[in-house]
Order: sequence, then structure tokens, then C-alpha cells
Amino acid sequence: MHTILALNPGSTSTKIGLFEDDRCLFKEVMRHPAEDIPPDLGREEQARYRRESLIGLLRKKNVDLGTLSALVVRGGLLKPLSSGTYLVDDHIYNDLIRAKYGWHASNLGAIIALPLAGEYGIPVYTVDPVTVDEFDPPARYSGLEGVPRLSMSHALNMKAMARRAAAMAGKQYEELNLVVVHLGSGISVSAHRLGKMVDVNNANEEGPFSLERCGTLPALALVRLCYSGNHSREEAVKLITSRGGIYSYLGTKDFSEVESRVISGDSEVTAVVKAMAYQVAKEIGAMAAVLDGSVDRIVITGGMAHAENFVEMIKEKVGFIASLTVLPGEEELEALAAGALRVLSGETEALSYL
Repeated sequence: MHTILALNPGSTSTKIGLFEDDRCLFKEVMRHPAEDIPPDLGREEQARYRRESLIGLLRKKNVDLGTLSALVVRGGLLKPLSSGTYLVDDHIYNDLIRAKYGWHASNLGAIIALPLAGEYGIPVYTVDPVTVDEFDPPARYSGLEGVPRLSMSHALNMKAMARRAAAMAGKQYEELNLVVVHLGSGISVSAHRLGKMVDVNNANEEGPFSLERCGTLPALALVRLCYSGNHSREEAVKLITSRGGIYSYLGTKDFSEVESRVISGDSEVTAVVKAMAYQVAKEIGAMAAVLDGSVDRIVITGGMAHAENFVEMIKEKVGFIASLTVLPGEEELEALAAGALRVLSGETEALSYL
């Protein structure tokens, strides 16, 4: 039996889960109020604060860190990697803490875990980080020399749900062609060919608009916006990544509120939601083309997949391509634990970052 502690840091919280093999013993969300973690607090100090909070919680739960088989963390912004479970080492730690490839709260996972695991002599793993890159060569071309398309996505959840959907169909993930859609604060639509994610939109800057992100924008209009003198570089980035999409049109990021307004017959809100479903469906069609029209199943996952009306809007447009499997929510802690378990049980080997 293997006991695995999974960590998934976000900007204002850290999700944790304790697992015995594939059985979840408990899950908790540690909240980190802004007054406890000032924005100017250094990265090591942020990690130390969260580490101490984690130790305190585990003591309350009577969890002895010395009994753990492994820690597993959500991967932050790393170099492009193949899918799999990676042993976290000093190279990963250094790239994350120095933000070599950019900064995101998920970078904190390894920074929290590696010093703690070192005290107890247990390994730390990360599974399918956001920079999983299995692109086909044509997918890298953007249309402008020097501006390649990058593979950045909700790879952890999409890979896990792809495996689950395949198992539900009595198949292996590596036997199927799938279009997998993650509907969250950002939206990733991906093409999976026989176990490889060969194309996906970068949810920060491409594809459908979402709750807070603009998705693909008209290029010349964006240039005019950026050179209008009305926005600094930082403000323009925030417009695109956290003030766009549903929030831009309706002033809210709460999709349950949006759903309620649709049900009440608000025509403005309904038009915006239908437009988002339209763009998701259009991206699914594009990924079906990537797979040469040979799609065994479309898999819909993520938090907004709980919204049955919204999913139905998408289904009406893409049902002709393939049948849909809807797996709502984000089971990232379970996906992390499953990736670590595959290594601990000898099913696969841990990959090296170098």
C-alpha cells in the first residue's frame, strides 16, 4: 500500500489530498488571505508560509509525514515536456523558483514540497504539467516567423479525463482519437491521437473566450488597443487574461449567476453564453480536422461542465462529429495521486527533467 500526499497551490489557496493507493482519505482546501501573504512577499517566504500551514493541518489530522510514500505536486511553468510523471529535483526547483519560464502560483508546489520531503527521505513527483508538449510539427506554426505557437494547457485534468473516458469505453487511452475540452476560467480544447496530445489552444491567448479570458482576438484591433495610449503593458495583459470573456461583457466571473440569468430569460446574457458555446464548438471542429475527422469521442470536463444547458449548446453543434462524454469538475488531486501511484507501483518509471 502506498500513501501519497498531493498538493495543488492556487493564488489564494492550496488544495491537498491524502491517498492510500487510489483511495482518497481526505481532501482539504487551505485558504491564504491576502493579508497573510502580501503581494510583495518573496517566493521562498510564500512557500515557507504555506509549508508551515500544511504541517499544522497534517498534525491536526494526525498524519505522520514519515509514513508517506511520496509527495506529488501540480507542475508549474517548466520547459516543454512529454506527458508523464517526473521526479522533482533541484533542476525543477530552481527553474520554478527563478520563474525561468514564467511565474504562476502552481510553481509553489515543488518549492513547498522538496525541502519538506528531504527531511523525511521521500520522493516528490509532478504529473503532466501545463507545459506538456506533444505537438505535431504543423501545430507549432503561428503564421509569423519568430512567434511559434506554444503548448500550454490544462494537461493534467485533460489527460486524466481522457484516460477515464477511454476506460468507460472499454479501451486504452492509447487506442483512441479524442477531442478533450476543459471548461474552466480558461478553456483548453485539445486533440489526442493514440495517447498523444498533438494540438491544443493556449488558453491564455488563443481559442474560445471564457469566464475571464479573451481567447483569440482580431490581431489588428489588438495592436490598435495596445498602442492607443490608454493601457500600460501590464494593464493590457490583465485585460486579455483576467478581465476579458464573460467578465468583459457581463461584469461577473460567477458562472452560476450567469446560468441563473439565462434561465430567467435575460436575452443579453443568453447571447453572450451562446457565443461562448459557439466558439468552443468551432474549436472542437478545428481539432476534429487535426484528427482528419477520425474522432472516437468528444470529452467535456472542467468546472463549467456542470452547466447542463451550456454543455447542451455545445453538443447541438458538434454531436455530428462524435458522441460526447461529460465528466464535470476538476479532479487534479486524484490525477496527481494516480500519476505518482503508477510510478510507485512499478507500472511506469519516473521521468527525468534533464
